[in-house]
Amino acid sequence: MKKQTQAIRIQAKRSHNREHSVPLYLTSSFTFEDSEQGRAIFAEEIPGNIYSRYQNPNVDEFVEKMCMLENAEAGLAFSTGMAAIFSSIAGILKQGDHVVASNALFGSAIQILTKITAKWGIECTFVDGHDIKAWEAAIKDNTKFFFCESPSNPGLDLIDIAELATLKQGKDIILAVDNCFATPILQTPLDLGADLVIHSATKYIDGQGRVLGGVVCGKADYIAEIRFFARHTGPSLSPFNAWVLSKSLELLDLRMQKHAENALALAEALQGHPAVQAVKYPFLKSHPQYELAKKQMKYGGGILTLDIKGGFAQVQKLSQLLQIVSISPNLGDTRTILTHPASTTHSKLSAEDRAAVGITDGLVRVAVGLEAIEDLKEDFLNALNQL
Repeated sequence: MKKQTQAIRIQAKRSHNREHSVPLYLTSSFTFEDSEQGRAIFAEEIPGNIYSRYQNPNVDEFVEKMCMLENAEAGLAFSTGMAAIFSSIAGILKQGDHVVASNALFGSAIQILTKITAKWGIECTFVDGHDIKAWEAAIKDNTKFFFCESPSNPGLDLIDIAELATLKQGKDIILAVDNCFATPILQTPLDLGADLVIHSATKYIDGQGRVLGGVVCGKADYIAEIRFFARHTGPSLSPFNAWVLSKSLELLDLRMQKHAENALALAEALQGHPAVQAVKYPFLKSHPQYELAKKQMKYGGGILTLDIKGGFAQVQKLSQLLQIVSISPNLGDTRTILTHPASTTHSKLSAEDRAAVGITDGLVRVAVGLEAIEDLKEDFLNALNQL
């Protein structure tokens, strides 16, 4: 059965009411038939729901669909994408362990690795993500974890996941890939050698800017370690949000095709505009890793970046001139969103760190939505022509 069909047809077990659409299980806890059943479920001798902080039918359905899409053995859902990232790191690593991470990560992920886990004696070395030799040189005897985004946020740098995976062969290293920008529709990192794949479900998995959520999928042994941490620290996904996200997955394939189609068309239309220093998009031939993008991804995704001449002053003017584009730190919505990373999502990084990953004062991230492409082209060109 094709994945698109499974994304629609995988559902929680139908109740005695014979509902066609899965109901919401808005309950904090579940009952047992008797004390012996409760004992057996707590002892994990038999399956069963206990408490919605541990599991819930709506959450289980969502996770099952995500594991199917990512070709994963197991998975776990979280209240946010950052909770998924933090729990994956904190649930597996211990004092004295070493992480090698790409320097092109979402700002909060960098804060976790430099300000939070560092307090627990977990060391992190940041490297140029697409320089495989840099990854190899950074490996120490106590290296336990590789972490990267591909494509990266916001610079759209790619990492050859299969090549990176070869570096951990014969070593006790876990490779975790943030697959938020690509989604499992564009690439499945586990098939390329990764051990864990992480998503902010708030983005494309939801797709309409409605709810927060996160998910990690991967090898069952690693998910079990993360599950223990999450069960006792409580970063659980609400049943309502899980219900929304599961419904959203039914259209993820169709949405990602359209996001990518619109993004490529917009990138091509804005290339060479006199107000724009550079346009970056994985499936533009001008992208420095175009060949890798074509090999590793099914489509180019829904994100492009524009480096606006004149820096923040011109970005501010552009944001005021755009008529149908939202100004927001989010992405993955049906509505096109413009973000200025240097002053928002990556503002806590030093100017030097931002420069190292290509975040200039004139860089804007455009999360291209599902509007008519003619309207988007007209809006951007009208605004850029006035700069």
